[in-house]
Amino acid sequence: MCSKTNERATRLHEPGKVCRELLYLRSKVPVREVPAFTFQALQPNTVVKPPPKIDIFKRKPVKETVFKIYFNRGDIPCVMSGRSSKQDPTKERPVKWHCVPENLDYCYYLPIFVDGLADMDYDTRLLAVNGAIDLIMRSPKKVLPVLPKLILPLKRAFQTRDKRIIISALQVIQLMVRLGPCVGQALVPFYRQLLAVCNLYKNVNVNLGEGIDPDRNCRIGDVIEDTLKLLEYCGGPNAFINIKYMVPTYESSVFPKCEAPEPRDA
Repeated sequence: MCSKTNERATRLHEPGKVCRELLYLRSKVPVREVPAFTFQALQPNTVVKPPPKIDIFKRKPVKETVFKIYFNRGDIPCVMSGRSSKQDPTKERPVKWHCVPENLDYCYYLPIFVDGLADMDYDTRLLAVNGAIDLIMRSPKKVLPVLPKLILPLKRAFQTRDKRIIISALQVIQLMVRLGPCVGQALVPFYRQLLAVCNLYKNVNVNLGEGIDPDRNCRIGDVIEDTLKLLEYCGGPNAFINIKYMVPTYESSVFPKCEAPEPRDA
């Protein structure tokens, strides 16, 4: 049997076998991946490189928070006095203060505690969550002047894309809106900074039909739904249109849909 392809091509009794061998040799030619929209894409033996896949739900941990820095050098005036598995903000928080919390400067300390919500360390984040909730519950009237300073820490917590951190941040927002006077209306201009992530996780829930979910506070989709309803209820007349702009699938729970008029008799 001939070894060279040119000699095989001259033999008339095996044209099919030669074609198969030529196709096999062509398939073994290495193919280069080239970027799209370039002249290299027109060259032979090239394949356009596909665009990279983006995981919108990928976690983006924060390297170090301001709360962690202050905690490591001993500038946080509280410690954990015990562990509590309950997530009800109305319960007494297991935080031991070294001073009277009402006498603290909320403009200085409350943004630091809210910044600790984005910490990846569980113990540090637990102290920040309980400290922030305790400060809000003790003096709700001091939250409104500090509100513009809380937007960036809350936005940083949402950008981590961690469900546990997002749920903790939403619970803090719910507590501020419930207890703080006029906080719901003051939050309306900041919906574009806060509600972008809510549009991603709004449908991440469990359909139980007529059943009742005892872990509703642990489901990020249900927590987002409760938060949006509370923001609409306490945000005034302009709250719904701003929520609808950021979360198009949200339906109003305060103002029902207008019923279609009945047809008039001729």
